[in-house]
Amino acid sequence: MIYRLLFKLVLQRINPERAHELASRGLRSVAAISPIRRLLRRTLGPDERLRVSALGLELPTPLGAAAGIDKSATWFEGLCALGFGFVEVGTVTARPQEGNPGPRLSRLPQDQALVNRLGFPNPGAEEIAKRLAERRDCPALGVNVGKTKLVPVDDAGGDYRQWVRLLAPRADYLVLNVSSPNTPGLRDIQSDSDRLGALVAEVREELGGGSCRIPLLVKIGPDLTDIEVDAIADQAVELGLDGIVAVNTTVHRTGLKSDQQGVEAAGEGGLSGAPLKARALEIIQRLSTRAGDRLLLISVGGIETPEDAWRRILAGATLVQAYTGFVYGGPLWPYRMNRGLARLLRESGKPSLQMAIGAGSDDEGAVDRRSVSREQVPATGIPIARPVG
Repeated sequence: MIYRLLFKLVLQRINPERAHELASRGLRSVAAISPIRRLLRRTLGPDERLRVSALGLELPTPLGAAAGIDKSATWFEGLCALGFGFVEVGTVTARPQEGNPGPRLSRLPQDQALVNRLGFPNPGAEEIAKRLAERRDCPALGVNVGKTKLVPVDDAGGDYRQWVRLLAPRADYLVLNVSSPNTPGLRDIQSDSDRLGALVAEVREELGGGSCRIPLLVKIGPDLTDIEVDAIADQAVELGLDGIVAVNTTVHRTGLKSDQQGVEAAGEGGLSGAPLKARALEIIQRLSTRAGDRLLLISVGGIETPEDAWRRILAGATLVQAYTGFVYGGPLWPYRMNRGLARLLRESGKPSLQMAIGAGSDDEGAVDRRSVSREQVPATGIPIARPVG
């Protein structure tokens, strides 16, 4: 309640990108003091029953901070101290880039949404790798990586290989961002099976020269058709990817509560937040039905409440992430989310959150992915992949 009042009276009057920067600096300063950081983690830490195994990791909660919150890997330890079980930094590019010219981040408070056209501003893979090497106190770190803006789409593989050499040794998992609407041509990769396959092959070849096996996922957008979602799920299985992060921001503006003048003032870019809620759930259900447990699913988009997160887990998501919900919810939002998830878990009668993943819910229309085989999925005209390995 206090944060909502502060947001309405003060923060909403500050440029959104500037407000984000001030928040990151403040939390980074607090988290740099070890006793305070440990106190925050003890006080705001999640219920033990929320622990979940994913991507070879043991996480204290399935709730994570989505890519976009910590673009430059400067405050991930503070985010973990607030109750996030993992942080996905980035999007990181091989070379440093400033991103698009401002203003490039706008709020739509009536819709609990943001519009961003940031364009992957970050200091580049080399600097990010140095910052990740200084990690002290965060359960898990993923790195979301994208194409450098000036690199042609056809040369994306070589561009992505540059960051693999630097970031793979420092990350717990990697995500190929092929779905941001703010980098020209990038979204073409996700719906072009040849380009996506070639990109994964290049990254895999580079990873093959390393000494460790690191989980590799792909992040897809909400504006794909159902047939395209099915095709990506099949190809991800065929390629041996570890999972899919769904979904990125949308370019659509339908069904918004904000008036047309406010929407136009927000400008072009990717829309995130509550308007993505329904489509994000639909895509997780579809991916879960299509791929079963062959892919680990991370759901992001429109998660505002514990009930939102719980529905994604029942539908088949092992992990959930938030960005816009955290921006509007404030620093205690992760604590409230974890507390709410623990309550829903108790009410379900399940002994652990792990047991709820893909368990389904008739009233929400979710799917029990553990009981659906690939052969049971209705034909869509897309070839059905067989188990890999």
